[in-house]
Amino acid sequence: MCTLVRMGYGLLAGAIVAEILATTSMKYSDGFSKLWPSLITGAGYLIAFALLAQALKTLQVGTAYAIWSGVGTAAVATIGILFLGETLSLAKIAGIVLIVAGVAVLNLGGAH
Repeated sequence: MCTLVRMGYGLLAGAIVAEILATTSMKYSDGFSKLWPSLITGAGYLIAFALLAQALKTLQVGTAYAIWSGVGTAAVATIGILFLGETLSLAKIAGIVLIVAGVAVLNLGGAH
């Protein structure tokens, strides 16, 4: 894998972390009525989109977006279950597994 593509994946990983932080902070913002969680949400999404835009310079848009949204969705669902008291069900587990499997299949199809 060439250095530019690896750098693209690094930027994508940063975008995913920022998006997860932003989405989790949104939960704590209480409908944007609490200042700090609201500011973290806005900053997190701004950083996430900026990093995603940079990653797209070297990665295919379909694969990058699938990874960004899929990993983010699976991670936030897991955070909800582990830390926010959301219910765990067989359907949620199956959904998370299917998301991760879908991202893996897209990567096997050639991510750059």
